[in-house]
Formats: sequence, C-alpha cells, structure tokens
Amino acid sequence: MTIPQRQSTGYADPLAPNRSRRLVRSQQSSARWLQIILDQILVVALFYGHAVIKGTPFDMEYRATAVLTVLLMAVIYQANGVYSFTPSIAGRFLNLAKSWVIVLGSIVAIGFITKTSTAISREVFLTWSITGYVAQCLAYLFVKAVQTRSKEEVIPTLIIGARDLGAHLTESINENQWIPDQVVGVIEDSDIQRRQWPHKDVPILGTLDDLGDIIQREGIRRVYIALPMQQSELVKPIYLNLADSNVDVIWAPDIFGVNLLNHSIREMGGVPLICLSETPLIGSARFLKTIMDITIAMGALIVVSPVMLVTAIIIKCTSPGPVLFSQQRHGWNGRIITVYKFRSMKIHEEEHGTVTQARRDDDRITWIGGIIRRTSIDELPQLFNVLAGNMSIVGPRPHAVVHNEYYSDKIQAYMTRHRVKPGLTGLAQVNGYRGETQTLDAMADRVQYDLAYINNWSPWLDIQIIFRTVFVLFGKNAY
Repeated sequence: MTIPQRQSTGYADPLAPNRSRRLVRSQQSSARWLQIILDQILVVALFYGHAVIKGTPFDMEYRATAVLTVLLMAVIYQANGVYSFTPSIAGRFLNLAKSWVIVLGSIVAIGFITKTSTAISREVFLTWSITGYVAQCLAYLFVKAVQTRSKEEVIPTLIIGARDLGAHLTESINENQWIPDQVVGVIEDSDIQRRQWPHKDVPILGTLDDLGDIIQREGIRRVYIALPMQQSELVKPIYLNLADSNVDVIWAPDIFGVNLLNHSIREMGGVPLICLSETPLIGSARFLKTIMDITIAMGALIVVSPVMLVTAIIIKCTSPGPVLFSQQRHGWNGRIITVYKFRSMKIHEEEHGTVTQARRDDDRITWIGGIIRRTSIDELPQLFNVLAGNMSIVGPRPHAVVHNEYYSDKIQAYMTRHRVKPGLTGLAQVNGYRGETQTLDAMADRVQYDLAYINNWSPWLDIQIIFRTVFVLFGKNAY
C-alpha cells in the first residue's frame, strides 16, 4: 500500500483561505474553559472593585455595563481567536490587547449612542481598562502554570502525508497549547515530498509500508490522515489497517485543495458537513459588524457634515446637474442596490449598456470633481448607504452592474466577492487597487484581495483597514 508519487498540489497564493482558521480549532479542553471563565470573573470583579474604591454606587448603569462587557468579550474574543490559538506568550498578549481595545471601544460607542456614557466614572473606566488587561494576562500565566503542573498526558501523534496539508496540520497541533496531541513524526512515500518537508524537528519516520512498526516503536496513540484529495481512496484501507492497533484515526480532508470561501465544518443528523463557501457574517459576527458600521457611520457623519454641505453647494454652483450621482450596483448576495456619490463629472450620455470608468486626466471630470475624487470626498454620501444597511464601512468596493456582468465571465469566482456587504473602503484599496482597473489582471488582483478580506475577516482587520485608508487617500492612484 504505497502512495504514488505526484507533484505537490500546493495551496493557492497567500491571499487564499486563511490558515489561521485552524483545523484543530474545534477541540476543547478544561484549561481553555478555565481561562474563559477566569477572564470574565476577573474583569467584572475589577469593575466592581474600582467602583467601590471610587465610592460610586454599582447601580443599574454599572451592572448593565458589566453584562455588556461579558457579552462583548464572548463575541469579540471568539471572532479574534483569543482562546483558540496561541503561538507565543507575546502573540497571545498582543491578540488579547487588540481584542480588549475593541471591547472597550464598543462599550464607549454604545454608551455614546444610548447617551449613557456619562453614567460611568471616567476614572473608574480608565483604571479598569488597564487593570482588566493586566489581570487577563496574569490569568493566562496562571492557567498556563497550572496546566503545566497538571497537564493531560501527551498523546504521541503521527501524520500520514508530508505535503502542504500535513505541514499545516503539524504546525497547528504542535503550537496549540489547548490540546494534548504532539506530532512526533510523519509518514510519506514520495521522495520529493520527503525532501521538501519543512519541519526538521518532526522527522519523516518511514513510508506506509512501515506504518504498523512505526506505531508500535513510537507508541503512537493518534493518527491524522492528511492525504491530498487525489489519494482519498487510500483512506479506507489505511483505516482498516489501523483498526486493530488501538489508535485514534482522524481524517483531515484536503479542503485547502479547492478555492474556499470562509470554510467551516458542522454536523447535521450525525453527518459531518464541510462548508466550502459561505459568508463569514452570520450570528454574532454579523451583529458585531453591524454595530461597528452604524457607530462609525454616525460618528463620521457628525464630523464631516460641514464638508459635505460645502461640497454640495460648490457642485450646485459650478456646473449644471444634480448634486448627487446614483448608480445601480451589486450588493450583499448579489442584490441590486443604489449607491450614491457626489457628482464629480459633467452631465454626459453613456452608450446603452456601458459604463466608462473614470481615467486619469478624464475631461469629463469637473475642477471640483477632481478635488473630491482625489480626497474621496465624493464617496461620503455612501455613509447614508451604510446607515440604510446595504453597505458597510469596510468591504469589497461595489462595481457597476455592467462591469460585474463583464468580469464575471472572465475572472474565476468573481461574484463570490458579494458574500459580504460592499464597503466604502476595502483591503484591495489600501493595497494600491484604487481607481481605474486598466487591465484584466489588475481586476483579478483586486478580486483576490476582496476574497482574502472575506476569508480573513475580523473586527481588528476592519479597524486596520480604516486606519490605513487615511494614508492612501492622497496616494498615486487617487484621481
């Protein structure tokens, strides 16, 4: 029973499905739950303690804030993988800091919207913000020490398949402190793959013909089958061969071998289901992004409303035509939405069924239009689209319907970029793909960034893109 030699399938490019969506993320442990409960207890206790020290009654507003904090921690920590993967103490503390800042920012935003922010002492909130984070870091160190002393017995684990999937699985298992599995070796028949194996600390122990001897010699108690999809027919004979070996056998299907979009694994009626493509904005993630969108859009409108008013007056006074330009574009799940912008061009007629993208030095652009396009002021009316719920602050930029019809036949998986709401800014825009796409390759690259955003979505990624957008407003692609 030998694995035939094949060329490495390899994963797509780095913009393909996010490897941080770990294959072992569904595994739980008592230490993980201890960490979650301890964090929440400490945060609430410190909030109460700071209020008592300040001499402030822990009344309804404080109690509501405590409950809100616990709920936000559950949602945001889950979305950011605070408890699912810890590559290092520094990495853990950094991820925790990012997530804690998002929790605190959400509390401030909700307090601002509900006009209850003045009910909480600023001194209490500030000191609690700092001590709450420190306490969670100390709790992590405590749980880690307890886990080290009373750690579950290490389970010697073997990986069958030394290709990309096997390498990814090996790294995921050995760097995940929440599970007892420890990969001690790998089996691979292909000489090419054996030479390309990246984890030198995890040796290649032999081939499939040596499977029985390796399990006995190394004391293997768990085996992961990580073969490429072309070799899935070998799974059954391998399983039957291991049936009498008293080891756990786990099959890791090579789902990375296809073009995935926010994949997940679930169960229905006892049947495991692998979802190869779905929107990441479901349940708590959708609620969190909606709250962020509404909060940011309302705050932005308050700040930029004078700029919008002046812009509207100048447009009306300097060229004939309406102040706003509207266009039909595809929104979430391909629904047609009307997107609004400040008019930056002279009134002109397009041929039926065509939409000509604006070009650098386009003679259709008015003098004020050139200014507002370079500074993206022309996009500000889309804040009302965000409040209406058909756009988001961050997401793939919506394209005209005729452009979608054109590119959907030429770029693979083009329309999957509509599995989330379109945004005012996006990952493609902050990476240089702003403005006219002059070639098919340029649009294909933009789509890859859009799909990368969907696969890697998190509240922290949205915040990063928002900040980076400020620095690209006056970039070379702005016109």
